[in-house]
Amino acid sequence: MAAARDLRVTGMAEPGDEDAVDLARRHLIQPWPFAGSVGHEARALIGEGDGIYITDSSGQRLIDGPAGMWCINIGHRREELAKVMYDQAMALSYNTPWYTMNAPSAQLARRIADHAPGDLSHVFLTTGGSSAVETALRFMQFYNNVRGRPEKKLILSRGGAYHGSTYLSASLNGRPRDRDWMDGADELVVKLSSPDPFRRPKGMSLAAFTDGLIDEFRDTVARVGAERIGAFVGEPVQASGGVIVPPDGYLKRIREICRDNDILYISDEVVTAFGRLGHVFASGDVFGIDPDMITFAKGVTSGYFPLGGVIISQRLLEQLRRSNHPDAMFGHGLTYTSHPIGCAVALKNLDILEDSVLAHAREVAPYFQAQLKTLEELPLVGEVRGLGLMGCVECVADRESKDPLQLDKNVGKRIDAHCHELGLLVRPLINMCVMSPPLIISREQIDDMVAILREGISRTMDDLRKEGVWRG
Repeated sequence: MAAARDLRVTGMAEPGDEDAVDLARRHLIQPWPFAGSVGHEARALIGEGDGIYITDSSGQRLIDGPAGMWCINIGHRREELAKVMYDQAMALSYNTPWYTMNAPSAQLARRIADHAPGDLSHVFLTTGGSSAVETALRFMQFYNNVRGRPEKKLILSRGGAYHGSTYLSASLNGRPRDRDWMDGADELVVKLSSPDPFRRPKGMSLAAFTDGLIDEFRDTVARVGAERIGAFVGEPVQASGGVIVPPDGYLKRIREICRDNDILYISDEVVTAFGRLGHVFASGDVFGIDPDMITFAKGVTSGYFPLGGVIISQRLLEQLRRSNHPDAMFGHGLTYTSHPIGCAVALKNLDILEDSVLAHAREVAPYFQAQLKTLEELPLVGEVRGLGLMGCVECVADRESKDPLQLDKNVGKRIDAHCHELGLLVRPLINMCVMSPPLIISREQIDDMVAILREGISRTMDDLRKEGVWRG
């Protein structure tokens, strides 16, 4: 084992790497492919991870800037999690959730409920974020059917949102290109504006921008009819939409309108939960809101096992139990609901987070944000924004127009390619670079990450100037 590991870290491709690339091109369909390359594509091959680092097939060691996909919160290669997986698999690898249960799932539900705000007390466990959001929406539909309100099913979502890839969850998405070629339940969704302060009209104050968003929400409820709207679904911070941090007080005001109009508030914390903002859940501890439901995934197991879930208000469950339809069945479940291995991993992951990682994340987050902010010195950068250990560097053609598309639709990929050569994996989103490193990152490692990102952006600026694409 040691000899094989040495091959990888010294830059020698491990036997089989070339075969994996060829097999991917011939047989593997990657997520989010383009029609012109679907089923014939190989992406960067990652061999192993350790702490905040990953190593590619050429032996290049990279800072894992996106923490996988917002999820490797406690870092790669944690032996205690691997041991829990092994131990649980040897004890019980699976049980059907239709008519049996396992102890780790019940223990995890209690631990999660203990951290949840308000009266969120019960947990339905799924396989990931998309299925968590899908479950919350289906529960809303069931809830209103049982209460005799079959017309109360519309869902409020926002521009810039990302809520998943299953049918209902994907219907809520509001990012550019997500829905260009994909169908959705458009008849069920009402879209609102993104709470993106950077894109507010020139000369408008932040207070006026916030008031406008609230007025839009209130006017939409009045126009559509509260009796037809079942839920509002919102990320506390719009993650894949570019780390959009809402204005102060915005979420609280939206929550009040929902409460006044009997609209369920679903807080999508698939990204922000389990430490990304320094707390197990950000809804209450960071934003001061108590939703009717919270969806989660990703960091619940730090990416070591597919798991997600929905936390549901005690009030909603009591209303169902008091209804005139005690035999109404919530006809929803997944083969891997409450998977014992995933739940055991999540319990150990929570132990690690609670022991020191959450406190560390809160301690280094201001430094992370301050260091990233220095990149606004670069003329290609329009804004650096973020919260906790989430950050986004948005590149623009010029700061006056804030127009990213005149510049280059692939500027984020250009920066990522340079950073990869320099030792950093970036998540490129058209004209943006998103950073969400493992929560265990140190100040020195933050310095390394930002220095590489600065050089990657600088090299990209040089490329664009040479090509005549940009004159900044």
